[in-house]
Amino acid sequence: MLTEIDIETAGLRFAALTAGPQDGPLALCLHGFPDTAHTYRHLLPRLAGAGFRAVAPFSRGYAPTAVPADGLYQTGALARDANALHAALGGDERAVVVGHDWGAQAAYGAAASAPDRWRRVVTMAVPVGPALATHFFTYDQIKRSFYMYFFQNPLADGLVAADDLEFVARLWADWSPGYDAAEDLAHVRAALGGAENLNAALGYYRALFDPTRQSPELAVEQGAVGSIPPQPTLYLHGAQDGCMGVAAAEASRDLLPAPSEVAVVDGAGHFLHLEQPDEVNRRIVDFLTR
Repeated sequence: MLTEIDIETAGLRFAALTAGPQDGPLALCLHGFPDTAHTYRHLLPRLAGAGFRAVAPFSRGYAPTAVPADGLYQTGALARDANALHAALGGDERAVVVGHDWGAQAAYGAAASAPDRWRRVVTMAVPVGPALATHFFTYDQIKRSFYMYFFQNPLADGLVAADDLEFVARLWADWSPGYDAAEDLAHVRAALGGAENLNAALGYYRALFDPTRQSPELAVEQGAVGSIPPQPTLYLHGAQDGCMGVAAAEASRDLLPAPSEVAVVDGAGHFLHLEQPDEVNRRIVDFLTR
């Protein structure tokens, strides 16, 4: 059973879903776009069963987490949030971090900027910076990433919001073909249905290309996002991912420190942990409990 909690840290009130013993090692699970903490509804109980205190926060700006007054959505802010949540939740050196999509970026930054906090790292759907850089500006990946460039246009706020976030529903369909995302989309509409919340979610992408939306105070965390974490890392990628090409996953195999692992999951797209939860969760729990 999942419990919702509130956490005050980093100048922000975070809502989170949690399961597992209070005295267990922290397993912080970070979601991406366009998603919510409910994306870990299958994984949290499995981690709890393995003895972890599993916590999945709603990322900054995603209701019911507050919209940050500082308006910062750069990846360094997400990494700093992860480390602040580690401290606020009483995490120690046994803690592990799991991230999907934007959550993967946050996990890389948190683990690399504060390596003493995190024992192991699990990421999905977005590989480490050097592997990502190799493929991000290829023609095929630019086509997949059209939405990132579209979000720079101020018209995106209204067009993405139209027809009850139909744009978002189409992204899910393109990224994970054949997956029934009805339950997930209900949670996304609750999290991003407000204009402020949707503007925050688009702000993650706008901060990528606009230096005026970035804070130099986050330089350490920002730089760490693009580096390779020193901890053993499990990277998982869906073979049919319509958002991020599988070639980027293959490029990460020789970059991660031993005894890291990279696996491509058949029968799954971008939201592989929802499409193939048994296989993905087994791999994650096995890796984190070694």
